Amino acid sequence: MPLLRTSARGLADLAREGRASAALAEQMSFQLKRRASAAEMRSWDASLRVLADDLLQAGLGQVEVLLEYQLPLSSKRIDVVLAGRHPHRDAPSYVIVELKQWTEASEFEDDAELVLQPSYGPRPILHPVAQVRAYAEYLLDFTAVLHGTTDVLAGAAYLHNATTAKVGELFNYPQDELGRLFTGQNHGEWLDFLRSRFASTDGSVHADRLLHSTIAPSKQLMAVAAEEVRRREQFVLLDEQRVAFDLVMHEVEKARASDHKSVVIVSGGPGSGKSVIALSLLGELNRRGRSAIHATGSRSFTQTLRKVAGRGSRQVQSLFKYFNSFTDADKNGFDVLIADEAHRLRETSANRWTRADQRTGKAQVDELIDAARVPVFLLDQNQVVRPGELGTVKDIEKAARKRGLAVHHVDLSAQYRCGGSEAYIDWVERLLGLKPGGPVRWDGDPNFEVRVVDSPSAMERALEAKLAEHFGARMAAGYCWPWSDPRKDGTLVPDVQIGDWARPWNLKGERSVGGAPPSALWASEPAGFGQIGCVYTAQGFEYDWNGVLLGSDLVWRTDRWVAVRSANRDPDFRNAMRVSDREFDALVRNVYKVLLSRGMRGTLLYSTDAETHAFLHSLVDAHNSGRTS
Repeated sequence: MPLLRTSARGLADLAREGRASAALAEQMSFQLKRRASAAEMRSWDASLRVLADDLLQAGLGQVEVLLEYQLPLSSKRIDVVLAGRHPHRDAPSYVIVELKQWTEASEFEDDAELVLQPSYGPRPILHPVAQVRAYAEYLLDFTAVLHGTTDVLAGAAYLHNATTAKVGELFNYPQDELGRLFTGQNHGEWLDFLRSRFASTDGSVHADRLLHSTIAPSKQLMAVAAEEVRRREQFVLLDEQRVAFDLVMHEVEKARASDHKSVVIVSGGPGSGKSVIALSLLGELNRRGRSAIHATGSRSFTQTLRKVAGRGSRQVQSLFKYFNSFTDADKNGFDVLIADEAHRLRETSANRWTRADQRTGKAQVDELIDAARVPVFLLDQNQVVRPGELGTVKDIEKAARKRGLAVHHVDLSAQYRCGGSEAYIDWVERLLGLKPGGPVRWDGDPNFEVRVVDSPSAMERALEAKLAEHFGARMAAGYCWPWSDPRKDGTLVPDVQIGDWARPWNLKGERSVGGAPPSALWASEPAGFGQIGCVYTAQGFEYDWNGVLLGSDLVWRTDRWVAVRSANRDPDFRNAMRVSDREFDALVRNVYKVLLSRGMRGTLLYSTDAETHAFLHSLVDAHNSGRTS
């Protein structure tokens, strides 16, 4: 949806009166609940006045102008979408326009898809034609009225302040109808392009068609996804995994044959194969021509899946969404919505940036159930680690049965993480009081190694030795230290300090800094070793060797665990009105359950608390009496 819709002539009037930016800012405040910055308003004033004048000069005053158009199932926004009738046939025509006020730009190190632009500093950014083409391809993939069309959609990057001489290198990047480049110097070509796409008649009916279109993946996207996921699939589904897969496929065919709707819940502990099932379903459903989409509540997990499963195709990456992407999704618009890591479900998708017209008051679980004929929820109830997360089997069953829907629940009893060691997972759950019986001695498992080390530096040395043997390894910790932003020179602050040993946390943001990977790729990029991960970056991932630093927010005292709220630095846990002491105790145990269950071959433990460290030694050392730490 756009922030503002008007005709070209209406936009010209707003611009002439100096009200274009104010009108957009008003809608931003109303819909997005945020104030437009001064820079945004200056940009709107400068660019929209030029665009409006150009449309009038081209004789296209009745073309509809959709400003700040939000891509379906995405938070991304297109500067402008123009809508009208094609000049040579009775058919709609749409043009995506990205407006740039650049006066100069150049290629980045001979990479035509990346450019340097002075206002962004030394950081390369995406070529504007690549940007607009990606938006166009996305619209073609997810907007039903555009499925299967030819020559209905076009894209253009318009650098209206630039001369060709100052941005000449940008023309080295290939152009086509979905992505053209125009500058202020080739203004006549720009006007000819607009006239080639639009008649001078009223375009409102075609804007209506676009805005009211059903949102669903195209057949082409499904075919590409099936092939791309198939190439990455190296999965063999066993026992309950196969039962879950077959049950979903059965429910999908039943839904299509008899206008049926049902909910499937797949629960299991770490490494029980939930995400393997999710990717297998995504591939097979798309092969069969069934519309399927994947969603999680984890930015790290989603971005890694986009990188791995959709590595060869930007189109495939668009199938991996977030739980809050479905606030205005069509009811039963997909055959299947695969909600992976569903223990990350929140009470509502709304936050302080949510548009007013998207504040439906619906629970997030209801939005996901409504979006597909067969919503599939994959979850581990003991991985709820954040206040407001409520994805349990009971929560989902209650929401489904409130709608009168059948619910199928498959419990994955098998264990594939931690070397397939059920003994280790049982030991961890009893250690943390998540399973009755209390802590017990570690009796060992030939498939999995557990060690208590006597310093974080000893842990780091041991993990570095595993890296040298070409194993994966990471260190993670409870959130018991401050977390600073990188320094201005790009170096990271060593916040995690234990004695004279100190290391930085993983990055918070989505950009690499100082050689460290962005937060979402900490667990999967080799450069992630050397920073300390937290539960939010480790959850959903696995690596061969796992080092866990237990902080002083969970300590052993005589015969029981004591949760120490004052030792925890997680902002989500600070508000005692929102998170009671009892809830904090449960959440911090789940945090360490997640951290302790990331390893595939072994886990190394260290506690900053002396009594807790001695207790861990007492449980583990009897088996490891022949080992050194």
